[in-house]
Amino acid sequence: MTHSPVAPLRHRLRKACAAAGVTADDRAKLVLAATLLAEHAGQPPELSTHAGDGRLAVTLRLPGPVGQDHRNALPLLPDAGDSATLTWHLPAVHDTATVPEDDELATREEMLALIARADAVTQEQRELKHELAETNSGVLAMYVELEQRDEQLRQAHAVIFRELEDALRPPPPPVDAFELAVHYAPSEPDSPTGGDLYDWFVLPDGKVHITLVDAVGHGVTSTRHALTVTHAIRTLALEGHPLHDLIARAANALATIEPGLMATVLLARLDPATGDVTIANGSHPRPVLITSAGDTELLVPARVGRGVGFPDPGNGSLVRRTLAAGDLLLLYTDGLTESRKNHQEGEDRLLAAAPRHAGKSTATIPGALAAEMHDVVLHADDTVVIAIRRRPASP
Repeated sequence: MTHSPVAPLRHRLRKACAAAGVTADDRAKLVLAATLLAEHAGQPPELSTHAGDGRLAVTLRLPGPVGQDHRNALPLLPDAGDSATLTWHLPAVHDTATVPEDDELATREEMLALIARADAVTQEQRELKHELAETNSGVLAMYVELEQRDEQLRQAHAVIFRELEDALRPPPPPVDAFELAVHYAPSEPDSPTGGDLYDWFVLPDGKVHITLVDAVGHGVTSTRHALTVTHAIRTLALEGHPLHDLIARAANALATIEPGLMATVLLARLDPATGDVTIANGSHPRPVLITSAGDTELLVPARVGRGVGFPDPGNGSLVRRTLAAGDLLLLYTDGLTESRKNHQEGEDRLLAAAPRHAGKSTATIPGALAAEMHDVVLHADDTVVIAIRRRPASP
């Protein structure tokens, strides 16, 4: 698995924040700000930290000045000062904590904290707006101000979510045996995230793990729920738990943490050495296999399982296939097949459309397939399409 050149900088920042007792959402904004500065500068900045008097001081020294517009766009504003040296003072409000050593796991933990905080602020704004709406006309000016603050909050959320898109939707992992591609489209153009998320990574044994989640609902809360599920499954998979047990384990672990969370889940495990693919399904739409000869097949387990938050969660029986060179496997969320409000009709259209696109380059298949399936949209929903094709063996 590749690592970002700024991963060591993020690791040092997380260690300092955890040792000083900085909250997870403040840590998330600081780490994101440092990452954006490092990427803008083209190299990691010099870092120094100092903890004391109930706060943590963090200073970054960059090779060149940072313009005021760039400073103002950071998710955590630094103190005023030298334009090439930026300093933050963060309050320490709790005891020391630990953060995951894995950069992607730590990033997902921070996103959960940041999204949870945004969710809480949005709820506070909604409640305050409701209270003001019930008062007399004497508070009209306050109501107008609140509307302006709502708009500023929405714009701030959009900026943060766009910066987090790479972490929420990671690029394909490097695997020589397979070509991997993905298409994501939110149900609302001004809402860059929703309840459909995916995750893919290489396990220590060299196999590729893919998680596809569709959380019930829309907006920030469904994003947090979907991210919680993918985070839990990634953690369990890296701990070495077997594929057939992951959905049930994740559901049981999250039952007390997020009692209202409901999500369908599809897991796929790819073996680069053999081309074997194993699928666990928890209430999710069925994958489609298109062979190099043009034959299509719905990969249906003996008993379709149930997702997180459903009674008796788990995947039931696993599905196993061996992909030959040129075979194409499609994983997707129900937004692809339910745009006309009829899942069966959408599934039939998908089986007819998939072979027409199978001859295209793998990178273009997910987007082209979604465009054809969404020629008529009576029901807009988040949509994820993942294409997996086995490459010919190297000579």
